Amino acid sequence: MYLGWALAGLSVAICFIIALLLLTAIFRKRKTSNPHKIESEGKGLQWVYIGTGISTVILFVLVIYSLTVLNQVAKPSQTPSITITVTGYDWWWKVEYEHDDPAKRFITANEIHIPVGQSVLIKLKSADVIHAFWVPKLAGKTQMIPGLINQQWIQADVPGVYTGQCTQFCGVGHAHMSLEVVAESVEDFEKWQNAQRQPATQVLRAEQDSGYKLFMDRCAGCHAVRGTDAKGEHGPDLTHLNSRRRLAAGVLTNTPDHLMEWIGNAQLLKPGSRMPSFKLSESEISALALFLSTLD
Repeated sequence: MYLGWALAGLSVAICFIIALLLLTAIFRKRKTSNPHKIESEGKGLQWVYIGTGISTVILFVLVIYSLTVLNQVAKPSQTPSITITVTGYDWWWKVEYEHDDPAKRFITANEIHIPVGQSVLIKLKSADVIHAFWVPKLAGKTQMIPGLINQQWIQADVPGVYTGQCTQFCGVGHAHMSLEVVAESVEDFEKWQNAQRQPATQVLRAEQDSGYKLFMDRCAGCHAVRGTDAKGEHGPDLTHLNSRRRLAAGVLTNTPDHLMEWIGNAQLLKPGSRMPSFKLSESEISALALFLSTLD
């Protein structure tokens, strides 16, 4: 932030000085005796030398300052509190919260929760084409290249929801590949994290429901729901679907009506996505909606 203000302030000052010198040259009156006579050869060049020298020193200082700030941004002053691996897909984000204990690792999608005031390490991968991870208010852009793992760290000092976007054109659905970073207090983050680690609730009862059977028949090949036999990896993990603010990487707000609209019209809302448009009867819609409503 300070680097941006410093560069902006210096740019304004330079523009002001240039404008002032230009106006001085325009309105300055030459001697009337012989206005075209050059007073002394090389006299005006000394100001060129002085201006060049000052500009060189300023630019050199700015280079040192910029490199220092960028080095601080690349290396957090403290050990990251959590490490998250984000994988870009056409066109959504897989979010994996890492932990030394495998039982405490979990996966979500399109929404990243972080504690306020703590540095977070983000490992960036791509599952298909080149993507770019960018949350403007938290960090710069970082490429996500197949076969490579890049990384950046982010830190939010103020609670809130920070919008991010893929900034590398990655196909027809590129414009509909957004994400959200939710910065919350440490206590709220711990509550959210502990809830996310749990398997889906009411699964045993749901196994006898037609909605659960329909989900396993139509959706389990691509989506996972921990606590069930749904182990798909091609689409977002839906274990705690209803805890998310938005659907389809930001296309719709997460409401029951929008969820069923997405299921029935995915290719219309997000052409080219891996999610097909399902044609369901009214009874199937009701049954599937009832099952999905349990994924809190």
